[in-house]
Amino acid sequence: MELNLSGKTALVIASSQGLGFAIAQALVKEGTNVMISGRDEEKLKKKAEELESIGLGKVGFQKSDITKTEDIKLLVSKTIDTFGGLQLLVNNAGGPPAGTFEDLTDDEWQSAFELNLLSYVRVIREALPYLKKDGGKILNIASSSIKEPIPGLILSNTFRTGIVGLSKSLASEFASYNILINTIAPGRIATDRVKHLDQINADKQGVDINTVELSMKETIPLKRYGTPEEFANVAAFLLSDANTYMTGSSFLVDGGMIKAI
Repeated sequence: MELNLSGKTALVIASSQGLGFAIAQALVKEGTNVMISGRDEEKLKKKAEELESIGLGKVGFQKSDITKTEDIKLLVSKTIDTFGGLQLLVNNAGGPPAGTFEDLTDDEWQSAFELNLLSYVRVIREALPYLKKDGGKILNIASSSIKEPIPGLILSNTFRTGIVGLSKSLASEFASYNILINTIAPGRIATDRVKHLDQINADKQGVDINTVELSMKETIPLKRYGTPEEFANVAAFLLSDANTYMTGSSFLVDGGMIKAI
């Protein structure tokens, strides 16, 4: 199967670590030119050098806070100035704080909205003129909570589901431009975010983190956490020319954990 990603340009949001970095790495290995972004410029520089060492696609980086419109505009313009175009967009953002309904303030709700949903809207709006030129792909990273709410993560449950509604709506609106847009949702993938959530659960239960991890793995039919690379392989397929007829859909990468149909 030919992915035909070589020579294309991708903007991957929040890509200095975790799932964003794994996707950037998968794309660079296929010869894609990639712009990575994040809030820590020194970390971005090191990650860009790491990606460049693969020697296939070219890599650029731009420090950005995606809750700020001016940073988003600068990020997209830097991508165009560096690579001359934009065909692939991956929206991503760090997870919001854990908490139940009674724990959270208006400020925390507003911050989660701006980071985990409104940022996607703003990035798509800014990138759209360039994606419209030749058609393209948008991939929105959400969470397995789009199918089954996760206890103690009401902010994620709320705004990740909003991403699905956004993607489904835009699939129809953008179809005439030959832009395909999908949502990809990780389950328990071995990232720092998941480790952080496991530690929170361990602290609440008064046990060590290994106990929580073993308990979680028992809920997954494959009996293990996924790797960022496994997640990124699915993302690369959805962004590639091998995907020509899937749009407005949501895809779980969860080892069978979610029981909903």
